[in-house]
Amino acid sequence: MSRIRAKFENQKGMSLVALMAVMVLFAMALLAVAPSIQQEIQREKELEAIRRGEEIAEAIRQYVEHYQGRKLPDSLDELLEGLPAGTKKRQILRPSAAVDPLSEDGKWRLVKADSKAFINFARRVQIFNNGLLPTTSSRYLNRYAIVLANVLNTETEDDLKAPAGDDEFEVVTEKVQFIGVASQSKKRSVISYYGVENHSKWMFTPMFRGSGSTPTPANAPRPNTNSSSN
Repeated sequence: MSRIRAKFENQKGMSLVALMAVMVLFAMALLAVAPSIQQEIQREKELEAIRRGEEIAEAIRQYVEHYQGRKLPDSLDELLEGLPAGTKKRQILRPSAAVDPLSEDGKWRLVKADSKAFINFARRVQIFNNGLLPTTSSRYLNRYAIVLANVLNTETEDDLKAPAGDDEFEVVTEKVQFIGVASQSKKRSVISYYGVENHSKWMFTPMFRGSGSTPTPANAPRPNTNSSSN
């Protein structure tokens, strides 16, 4: 009887060791795939931020066109309210687009047409497009293009990837006329947007439209990913 009991306990001990070994291997497998899963989650959030940001850019364009360039919106609520269309309002922005998925409080930064952030982003777009700054198709936005005429920013590629400096990170979320929006997040991005790999330096504005987002692996091919809603 004692031999049977000893054999049973020995088998039980071996089973426990085998189970622990399987659990260790499983934990190691999870640790191995965790970074790639986290990166994919971050990538999806960034793509969603680009979609929402470009929707806001299109809403700004429609707003400026409607008022024939006489004014810019001064809050996202103004865009959410829509534009007069007879006795009703024409919706130009979905409520979900007014939420920044990358910032902690969900609020977009409102970027003024004469701000350092706007001028710096224009320069980054110019560098990305081999020295050419895309023009807007709206004649009512041409007056704001004057701000970009003398862009002399000479940032290097490393500067474009660095966190935003205080001179271009003004957090204004309402009551200011704005030409575009940007995220409050200062994190390094997985997606490259117009060659920029920092959330806070991305800007969504009707001044220049197009596909500028690409995946970031340094040595991987970088096909353009058209994220524009237009």
